[in-house]
Amino acid sequence: MASFSGQKLDQVVKQLESFAPTSLAEKWDNVGLLIEPHNDILVERILLTNDLTEPVMSEAIEKKVDMIISYHPPIFKPLTRITKTNWKERVVAACLVNSIALYSPHTAWDKVIGGVNDWLAKAIVDVQGIKPLVPEVGAEPGTGSGRLVETNMPISQLVHALQDHIANSVHVAFAVGHHAKTFVHTVGICAGSGGSLLRGLQVDLVITGEMSHHELLDFNHNGTTVLLCNHSNSERGYLREFLPKLDERLQGACELLISEKDKDPLHTVIRGSAQTAQQVQQ
Repeated sequence: MASFSGQKLDQVVKQLESFAPTSLAEKWDNVGLLIEPHNDILVERILLTNDLTEPVMSEAIEKKVDMIISYHPPIFKPLTRITKTNWKERVVAACLVNSIALYSPHTAWDKVIGGVNDWLAKAIVDVQGIKPLVPEVGAEPGTGSGRLVETNMPISQLVHALQDHIANSVHVAFAVGHHAKTFVHTVGICAGSGGSLLRGLQVDLVITGEMSHHELLDFNHNGTTVLLCNHSNSERGYLREFLPKLDERLQGACELLISEKDKDPLHTVIRGSAQTAQQVQQ
């Protein structure tokens, strides 16, 4: 069984912020070290998750992790109390009681080169050009919000490639006049909820996690087909790509785990599919 020497918490945080500085995050976001145990801990085991839900918290305790890196910050709005009545407060309490540190990168990972949006863009197998939708001022070229990709692919091929990339289902909203065999040349990408960032963008197709009904109609009537992955399914797969990056930065000193309990809350039930119905019942 492999043994790990561990790293001090401040050194782990230093490496996380070296990869994606918290200064890149949106002003409204809550990123960085969110929970620091009262005692000095040696971080030997780290759990990566997209969302720190109660099932993931239980998993972290069971696996005796010292730190959780949760892409979405479970502490977003200020907490006025920590009680047992709210699930987020229970998660915070569990971290404190078990001396588990909590770090969240969120939109810093979205903007950084080699981050979440660059990972999502890899679904496009024929990339002829890529750049941020909104470049980050003063940052390394290629850093910024969203991605604009140049390509030459039919929508049907893009859909299948995206499904393979995220290992999940994809919802398609065809633009007026588009169909499965329509070739697209420009693609806008925004992991998570991309309606506001992508709004008004003149492209053939956009890929994001979620969007409102009326936003979909606006995009479709402006000549843009929309591919929706469900919010966290457009992000979660990045954890597998980030794990070896972090392992290299920590020089193998920590055991890195990806949560087995983390999942999107939405399940797509296909009418008449006994297999899917059985999965939902389970």
